[in-house]
Amino acid sequence: MESDFIEVVRLKLDGSLDAGALFGSLDGNLKILEKTFGVELVLRHDELVISGRKPKDAGQVIADLLWILERGEALDEQKLEYVISLHENGSSYRESDVSRDIVAFTHRGKPIKAKTVGQTEYVRAIKSKDIVFGIGPAGTGKTYLAVAMAANAYKNKDVEKIVLARPAVEAGERLGFLPGDLQEKVDPYLRPLYDALYEIMGREAAIRLKEKETIEVVPLAYMRGRTLDHSFIILDEAQNTTREQMKMFLTRLGFGSKAIVNGDVTQIDLPDGKQSGLIHAAKVLEQVDEIAFCYLRENDVVRHSLVKKIIGAYDRYEKR
Repeated sequence: MESDFIEVVRLKLDGSLDAGALFGSLDGNLKILEKTFGVELVLRHDELVISGRKPKDAGQVIADLLWILERGEALDEQKLEYVISLHENGSSYRESDVSRDIVAFTHRGKPIKAKTVGQTEYVRAIKSKDIVFGIGPAGTGKTYLAVAMAANAYKNKDVEKIVLARPAVEAGERLGFLPGDLQEKVDPYLRPLYDALYEIMGREAAIRLKEKETIEVVPLAYMRGRTLDHSFIILDEAQNTTREQMKMFLTRLGFGSKAIVNGDVTQIDLPDGKQSGLIHAAKVLEQVDEIAFCYLRENDVVRHSLVKKIIGAYDRYEKR
């Protein structure tokens, strides 16, 4: 039987704090905290009174939230739930290195930062290794962060070219019915890469660089027979490569280049009997020191909070 014992914790707040920013729109953050920890939160002048079953746990999470606000960071439901998940795993947002380093800026000047511990490790791996595998579910920022770092590397003149590739798993009969030339037929498969590129570099700037072939957005088949020097190369949706395609891609790496391979092994669209090149590469190359494998998890999802719950539900179902 659960104890009815009520504890009380009092937190002194900075008088300049915007309580609305802490509690969220329509007190949404407040309600999540109260439900999660079984507490009641009451603001009395410059003091926050926390009473209930787990006031100390709630207080530690709120201390992290106050630290986030003091740094000028936005506090939304997704970030709140991530701070709570870190606490439940025995860590804290303040002790992690999340959001400390700016990866790049969008064309509107908005800073791009890693938002989770997994994303932070992924970004650091890209900075330190020439080949990095980012493996994890949709919504964990694999493609977006890789494109941001590619744009930054080009801006800093660390590379001369950006190449974004993706396998078109239906590049057979069904594509043949679509209008246009081959590039127009495969463009729908490359749309997520274009979207990330346009947001970070700006549509017009990206199109100009694409016309100059400084940026290439191509289906994976276009990579065969090439050697790419001084390039930042990103392979997206790599779970849909075959073993032969993966080997072909990895051996395109030239001098002064960096390759990022991203994929979600739970969303393989290959025909039956074909092994994913991503799964095979993870087994073959795991002992190569110069290659990093970063595994992003459900907690690294940075989309709507419901996406994280959907992924978790599917994972639990598959395990059963």
